[in-house]
Amino acid sequence: MGTIAQTDLYRAIKEANDRGERVVVATVTQTRGSTPQQRGAKMLFFENGNVAGTVGGGCIEAEVWAEARVAMRSGVSALHHFSLTAEEASEEGMVCGGTMDIFIDAWTGSLHSKEKCQKRSSKTTKPNIGIRSTG
Repeated sequence: MGTIAQTDLYRAIKEANDRGERVVVATVTQTRGSTPQQRGAKMLFFENGNVAGTVGGGCIEAEVWAEARVAMRSGVSALHHFSLTAEEASEEGMVCGGTMDIFIDAWTGSLHSKEKCQKRSSKTTKPNIGIRSTG
């Protein structure tokens, strides 16, 4: 799995949004030390289980997948800190030993938004306004 071009990224998000699907976008926001990807790398997670792009592979990407699944269910976006120590890296056969901050952003498709609005409007009660005679 390789990096994803910006035009492909936004096209894929729009297509999923048009289908009413939630998409989770993981973006590397900061790196320190030796890391498999640089700031700006993105990975998309779709409700149907498909993915596109990469944030680095290996242990960090597996952890990002887990956090993306949580965001997919909850719809909550958050910044996460991941570290790959030299010891962990050598166990995995990697040369990395840095840390990465990755923003995991849940994008809700338009059909999800429509459903939420419909649920809210069906729960909204009309004010009970009466006319009272004072005479």
